[in-house]
Amino acid sequence: MRIEHAFLFDLDGTLVDSVYQHVLAWKEALDAEGIELSIWRIHRKIGMSGGLFTNQLLRETGMAITDDTNERLRRLHLEAYRRLGAQIRPLPGASELLQWLKDAGILFAIATSGRMETAAVNIAALGIDPNAFPIITRDKVKYAKPDPDLFIAAAEALGVAIENSIVVGDSIWDMLAATRCKALGVGLLSGGYGREELKDAGAIRVYEDPADLLYHIDEVGGRR
Repeated sequence: MRIEHAFLFDLDGTLVDSVYQHVLAWKEALDAEGIELSIWRIHRKIGMSGGLFTNQLLRETGMAITDDTNERLRRLHLEAYRRLGAQIRPLPGASELLQWLKDAGILFAIATSGRMETAAVNIAALGIDPNAFPIITRDKVKYAKPDPDLFIAAAEALGVAIENSIVVGDSIWDMLAATRCKALGVGLLSGGYGREELKDAGAIRVYEDPADLLYHIDEVGGRR
């Protein structure tokens, strides 16, 4: 009997080339609040939960972030990100990878730490029907990455055991979340993290981008 499995995808830096737009949008939001943080430090936080991001800000700047400040930062980031939305494109092979999985009858879903308000920008850039498969956003779970809630919810939406799922992501936060829910983590270099960083966080395989993953899809359980 065939055991049903599924691919659970992160979104930013995994399917769409949007990580650096997020970085610049956060930089603009932080500057507007008078919070100085280098761009490279912001990049290291993309993909983690908002609460963890706030804790990291406190740790690195010494500034206590109130609920009001946090909400202003979220709104300022959203406004800046929407302005940058026209620059966002699918990563090489992203559309082809999803189509291949669909044709092969392999289930898949998207699980992103972003709220639907920003995820919608990326889904539009990806050019896919948002109703064709589950999309789990930050709005739908209690905790985001590196907690595993997003991926667990995505697997549940597909009716597949999380232990039989392959988590595909570009950040250490994706790989840590995959490890915590006993899914297999597959890393992509398209978000800016290094190969060894992803492996150290739990990735069983690391590929350059969705196109490279599709080329090696049989290595991670993709078969027609």
